[in-house]
Amino acid sequence: MSMDHDTIVEEFEWDIPESYTVTSTIDDHAEAFGNRVAVRFLDEDDRREERTYADLRDDMNRFAKGLEELGVERGDRVMHLFPRHPDAFAIQLGALTAGALLVPCSSMLRAKDIEFRANDCNATTIVVHESLTDMVEPIVDETPLERIIVLDGDDVDDEQWSTFQSVADGQSTEYDGPELGAEDPMSINYTSGTTGQPKPVLHKHRWMYCFNRVNAPYWWGVDEDTDLEDELLWATTGTGWAKWFWSPVGVGLTTGATQLIYDGEFEPETFLEILEDEGVTKLCAVPTQYRMFANADLERYDVQLNDTLSAGEPLNREPIERIQDAWGVTPRDGYGQTETVALVTNYPGIDVKPGSMGKPTPGVGATIIEMNEEEEVEPGEIGEIAVPVDSPAIFDGYYEKPELDEQKLSGDYYRTGDLASRDEDGYFFFEGRADDIIISSGYRIGPFEVEDALVSHDAVAEAAAVDSPHEERGSIVKAYIVLAEGYEAGDDLKDELQEFMKNETAPYKYPRRIEFVEELPKTSSGKIRRIELREQEQEKHS
Repeated sequence: MSMDHDTIVEEFEWDIPESYTVTSTIDDHAEAFGNRVAVRFLDEDDRREERTYADLRDDMNRFAKGLEELGVERGDRVMHLFPRHPDAFAIQLGALTAGALLVPCSSMLRAKDIEFRANDCNATTIVVHESLTDMVEPIVDETPLERIIVLDGDDVDDEQWSTFQSVADGQSTEYDGPELGAEDPMSINYTSGTTGQPKPVLHKHRWMYCFNRVNAPYWWGVDEDTDLEDELLWATTGTGWAKWFWSPVGVGLTTGATQLIYDGEFEPETFLEILEDEGVTKLCAVPTQYRMFANADLERYDVQLNDTLSAGEPLNREPIERIQDAWGVTPRDGYGQTETVALVTNYPGIDVKPGSMGKPTPGVGATIIEMNEEEEVEPGEIGEIAVPVDSPAIFDGYYEKPELDEQKLSGDYYRTGDLASRDEDGYFFFEGRADDIIISSGYRIGPFEVEDALVSHDAVAEAAAVDSPHEERGSIVKAYIVLAEGYEAGDDLKDELQEFMKNETAPYKYPRRIEFVEELPKTSSGKIRRIELREQEQEKHS
């Protein structure tokens, strides 16, 4: 599939059906091709299961009926905390068709995080896998939670605790639930947050329609001309992240594709074997996984990939080139947030520029504006990525947080907090978070360009660039570096890296200070917490 960007932007029109929900879409799929496999599940213990679209419809209706009998009502908040699982969609879709709002939680959180979310959104129900109940048991009495439903759990004789099986088993596959539409609330996805408490991002059902219209064709390469019988999609994300809604739900389920779900720890060789053995055709992974793939013997694997997608943070040049050389496919970045759909992508057929986020997706209106004004910046200038507040492709505010809505949605634009520049061809380049920008001797330096250049050196596995106070220059670039195997920290290596950087970037951007570390501080979703590193620098040099 090849597209002309200007043409698709000019011709794109929103036509969101008032009655649209992802659950009604599953009903439609079950009627049209109920025997098509929706989920192919496997795990590291060789468990293998499948669910067809007819299975998903029946399972969601049974669970919805069971929730209703437990007392779950329209508008109630239902949290979920479970790993990738063959019944994940049944639980999510069942809660939605009952009219509840989903509140996804990641297994990487802690009990205090679950407690915060339950209290913040006043959740009354949680579905938790039996392996994760120790995150819930200590905090139940400190929250509004009335019902704890255990997935893969043993039957219990308790009014508050039950199992997924006991709730769903024996229920009718016919369910006449509340009448829902595109403008009804669907989910509360908490931001991972690099500063402050996570924020409750509210989305309506139309979010899934927007994914179908934007993420599917203009990132995944799935449109009405795609023969889904020949495709197998695999997004490596977990069920607790917004990315699960971006791809497995928002693309996989809404398009009617067959998708792979694998529950197991990431091991490059294992994942590569799965790609080959299962015949995956479209892969969406995070940059860290692609970087680790790039260090493997990729030519050993006979893969059938026609698309490789990356999200979460910018993907460096080295893995892009390595995968392109080995498999003949070019990883394509997509950029967006918990609050949005894909705002900028390397859409199918684009000439991928190394380090570029791509171009704005149609219908969304993403642009780059001045930091303190609502004026678009000129090509080459750094500004903040922003979206018009009336775009249907962004969130509907923060759940019961009018003060946050006032801060973020009262102007003409929703400001993402992410900085970028645009070249003369319209390509966006990520420059960092708004609070990550480094100003040295009047120069504005985006940390990603520094980090991207550093990790292209064989000695560097990971890097984070932050501003470090300096008497003369105000700030200078400081690099925290995790070394690759086989390299030792020392002054000679610092000198080598600094000379290398002077040739890779503009001279004023090279890191005048370098510190070698064992690991970088990260959020639960794997994003570098540069704020911690900046605070360290402030303490050292204040």
